[in-house]
Amino acid sequence: MRILYIVYQICIGLPVFLVLTILTALTTMLGCWLGNGHLWGYYPGKIWSQLTCYLFLLPVKVEGHEHIDHKTSYVFVANHQGAFDIFLVYGFLGRNFKWMMKQSLRKIPFVGKACESAGFIFIDRSNARQIYRTIKYAEKVLQGGTSLVVFPEGRRTFTGRMNEFKKGAFFLADQLQLPVVPITIDGSFDILPRTGKLLHRHPLKLTIHKPIFPTGKGEENLKMLMEESRKAIETDLPEKYKG
Repeated sequence: MRILYIVYQICIGLPVFLVLTILTALTTMLGCWLGNGHLWGYYPGKIWSQLTCYLFLLPVKVEGHEHIDHKTSYVFVANHQGAFDIFLVYGFLGRNFKWMMKQSLRKIPFVGKACESAGFIFIDRSNARQIYRTIKYAEKVLQGGTSLVVFPEGRRTFTGRMNEFKKGAFFLADQLQLPVVPITIDGSFDILPRTGKLLHRHPLKLTIHKPIFPTGKGEENLKMLMEESRKAIETDLPEKYKG
């Protein structure tokens, strides 16, 4: 079965995925250019992500949708196990949202331009002025239920365990006084770890935890959001990926 799956992903899965990616990027750019970036900046990517999981025959399970109020904007924070984190969150979170991304991702052909057209939030930490501009842009975008998704580790794990969290997402939540929703990703590391080349067929699970509301503004609130988010995410990880 392993050999058959390798042949399938190379001969069928990968070529179809590349075509889907280019079509999704072009559709997003064209749709956002014509208007209604709220719709075109989200739904093409959502469908692309769902089709990618189905294409590679990956079972998906989602828990915790009942914790979310669709009229409230949130900052979703997730552990970063592997490349398939993006498809799991984008395809199955069930919320219109913007990604918080590194500036370097703008350079990816098609995808970078599509992300820019969709209004995703690129982080520029070069100076205080750029950070201020990011906060003001986020304040404008994150309204009426539109949310933000961030991987606070900043990069994929090498071991399956979480790396240290960076403050960026929590600082934004603190400044804008938005609730933080931890989400646990499980299975992505087993499908394609950071050092992997070929996919392994494995179930994906997304657990949406209860929102953590701000208890003030400043360093204490920021610290609380970070600690509580990490604890919540870790509760639904397998024992081998805890700690």
